[in-house]
Amino acid sequence: MKVFKFGGASLESVERIRQVAQIVQAFPDEKLLIVISAMAKTTNELEKVAENFFLRKREIAAQLLYNVEQSHLNVAEVLLGNRQHPVFIQLQQFFTEAEWTLGEKPMRQYDYYYDQLVGLGELLSTAIVSAYFNSIGLANTWLDVRDVFRTDDNFRDANIDWAYTQRQVTEKVAPLFDTLNIVITQGFIGSTDQNESVTLGREGSDYSAAVFANMLDAENQTIWKDVEGLKNADPKLFPNTVNIPEISYGEVIEMAYYGAQVIHPKTIKPLQNKQIPLLVKCFLDKNLPGTVIKETADVKRLPPIIVLKKNQVLLNITSKDYSFITEDKISDIYEIFHGLKVKINLMQNGAINFSCCIDNNPEKIELLIKTLHQQFKIVYNEGLELLTVRYYQTGLLEELSNGHTVLLEQRSPATIQRLWKK
Repeated sequence: MKVFKFGGASLESVERIRQVAQIVQAFPDEKLLIVISAMAKTTNELEKVAENFFLRKREIAAQLLYNVEQSHLNVAEVLLGNRQHPVFIQLQQFFTEAEWTLGEKPMRQYDYYYDQLVGLGELLSTAIVSAYFNSIGLANTWLDVRDVFRTDDNFRDANIDWAYTQRQVTEKVAPLFDTLNIVITQGFIGSTDQNESVTLGREGSDYSAAVFANMLDAENQTIWKDVEGLKNADPKLFPNTVNIPEISYGEVIEMAYYGAQVIHPKTIKPLQNKQIPLLVKCFLDKNLPGTVIKETADVKRLPPIIVLKKNQVLLNITSKDYSFITEDKISDIYEIFHGLKVKINLMQNGAINFSCCIDNNPEKIELLIKTLHQQFKIVYNEGLELLTVRYYQTGLLEELSNGHTVLLEQRSPATIQRLWKK
């Protein structure tokens, strides 16, 4: 048993979907649980649908949804040759459910509607890929992951009920492999006990695949990407990146914590618990060695690992009465951040002030400042970037920092972080 995960980039065109099929055909005797993301850019488009709906701009939301519908129907028609295939009925049912949501008045929180609409992308992509695979002889069954993954109602970042979900995997998923080698399902989504759709956090498909790998005791999990493997930096931001042949679970967790977008932060733990290797492979050339992520790897062979987070905000929080910011006040600050679900990317404590770097989410920042202002003076600076380098070298740091004004820095023997403005 192996678990494959294909992301949106591998589905961005008809040609790419056919390429995915060729990869799967190269494993004719393997039992494969395949987790598939929404097609490229679909999640972004559906986010716009949700935003406009919540702002009561229903006509715009409906038009955006129609655009998503037509693009998916066109892809399905090219892959399947006509619109007589039963999958078109299934696709229409999905869109009808989304249209029902758009017909409501938004009476609940935005995150709820986000999950009801944005999770549509994974349902569409998997239905199309499953139908196409069957049409070319890759016999498979389509599985609605919402019938398997039970979660709480923490919309947009739901937590899986592991005991219930394990029972569902054992009773509903594992038996499917008695008659077929391929099961296709969705990443990113699940369902509450009230049958309300939820999402597991942006880029949560990697995590979904890891949960399946853990519960099915998979031999390994492979994430198929449009790069040759795990890189030491984002090649879109930095020249001369190098591939990392192997790396430990711990190092990847560190990379994810600092903001690297390669692996979802929650993905590693389910795999590490059962010592299941995670492979990062290139779907453009399946013969490339890629990267193996496992329990131990020699850190001495690692190149400097560079992570850059853009669009950051620096908050300077100062006590109004010039009293020390000690444990009690820090506890108050943490409680506010936790309550508003704001993650701190970098922090530093002084005598009467607490500085921290966070992602620039205007809606949350406005509420955060309003809440903090009841006890503290607040000054903030936006439009910043946070650089993290593990296994840094002095010459490299100076090169990366050239032309920037460093506002905050933290350094340890292994890691340096610099918050700067250009």
